[in-house]
Amino acid sequence: MSSSAGHIEYLKRRSSRPKSGQNSSTEPDAELTEFLVPAPTSQAGFHRTPFEAKAQDASQHTRFSKYSNIELPEVVAPKPASTHRPERQRSLSVEQLKTRESNKCFVPDYASPQSQSETVSKDRQAQSQLQSILASPATKLYTIAHLILFSILGTLARLGMEAMTFYPSAPVISSVLWPNFGGSLVLGFLNQDQRIFREEWGSFSSPEDWSFHPTNLEPNDTDAIQNVMQSHNNVKKTIPLYIGLATGFCGSFTSFSSFICDAFLALSNGLASPLPGPSIPPRNNGYSVEALLAILILHIAVSMSGLKLGAHLAMAVDPIMPTAPFKAVRKFLDPVIVFLGFGAWIGAVFLTVFPPHQAWRGRVTYALLFAPLGCLLRFYTSKQLNPRVVAFPLGTFAVNMFGTVILGTCFDLQHSRALETDLMSCWILEGVMDGFCGCATTVSTWVAELNGLKRRHSYIYGFTSVTVGLSFLIVIMGSLQWSQGFQKPRCT
Repeated sequence: MSSSAGHIEYLKRRSSRPKSGQNSSTEPDAELTEFLVPAPTSQAGFHRTPFEAKAQDASQHTRFSKYSNIELPEVVAPKPASTHRPERQRSLSVEQLKTRESNKCFVPDYASPQSQSETVSKDRQAQSQLQSILASPATKLYTIAHLILFSILGTLARLGMEAMTFYPSAPVISSVLWPNFGGSLVLGFLNQDQRIFREEWGSFSSPEDWSFHPTNLEPNDTDAIQNVMQSHNNVKKTIPLYIGLATGFCGSFTSFSSFICDAFLALSNGLASPLPGPSIPPRNNGYSVEALLAILILHIAVSMSGLKLGAHLAMAVDPIMPTAPFKAVRKFLDPVIVFLGFGAWIGAVFLTVFPPHQAWRGRVTYALLFAPLGCLLRFYTSKQLNPRVVAFPLGTFAVNMFGTVILGTCFDLQHSRALETDLMSCWILEGVMDGFCGCATTVSTWVAELNGLKRRHSYIYGFTSVTVGLSFLIVIMGSLQWSQGFQKPRCT
């Protein structure tokens, strides 16, 4: 375009504009033309020569030619900003998610600096109040009571399911397989659920006010939803009822020490069969290795499948899942659990001292007597040690190995030919193995941690747990099995 043609086009555009006071609707092309071909500079007493005008037009063409392929009307003439307050944004940035996770709030971008500071100040105050609630003696008492009650219920569920699934011609001889599957399924449901503990500590009354709920996000924003769910999971893990269900019931329903014990017995050809008859015939060592791998693979795969199935069930029933009201839980349910938890433990003591039938001691009562001790040990050990190494849950690993060592030692004392323990001692050892060791060790939390870690860390953690636990039993139980052999205990 020449200088004169460009100037004439500019004058036409300028003359076609409405004057002040008239309708000022401007077409995008007019804005673009004014942007691309600005008015020539006109100063008094100064006129461009044809040569200068041609050079200036050439420089303008070179400057703006790189925008020739861009949809400039959307860039230069954006939509006018609305004077009304915009709706709450549902797509969150990383910074907003971090602010939400630290302050338990969501500060909209349209809020003024003063309102943002007030919101952050209020939420920090609420966070400090929450920390004071968590550190209060009442919360600690409620947590202990939930762990005691649900550890007893989890132990009863495990013993009952072992009795139901140990029958003649059973496809799987390892009786602890089904408890490990059931506990992992319940834990997967609790971890995935976003409805039951929606009110958390009572800070929010509805999903619209509750910024942690995924329904306040765009459904296609996968990363934001995952971050919000993780934030909610971190909060609900401090609620006594959730701790009782997840750590107390699921952790006591499953047993890592019994799982490793069955793996060693499969390796040493000593896994008990529900069929009555003579002793197990000897077999080739290669078959023993196959039996070991079968127990290891089967337990881990079934438990991991239960965890995934529980999560899928939680997502399926999410629309109809009710919410536990925080005030009712805090004022009524938690105090009731205190009486039920300690009352059940005291009842287990009385049933052990004065049993209706003597056989109850070895089967149930001693296990219920030692179960809360193992559950409390696992909870506080994991609480102290797990945060120290993010890639390796040290607390869960420590209690699983400790419980496995105790179970192997009690198994040797119970099956030793030299000691020949009496009936009462045999019952006590059985109660320690089923109650204390069964509740101190867990498979549900273990597979949940395997599922949550990175792939490399997960393999390291899982392989180390199985290898170290099995090595302990090879040394403890193998020294007796391969030297004297196991004797059938008197209490079985």
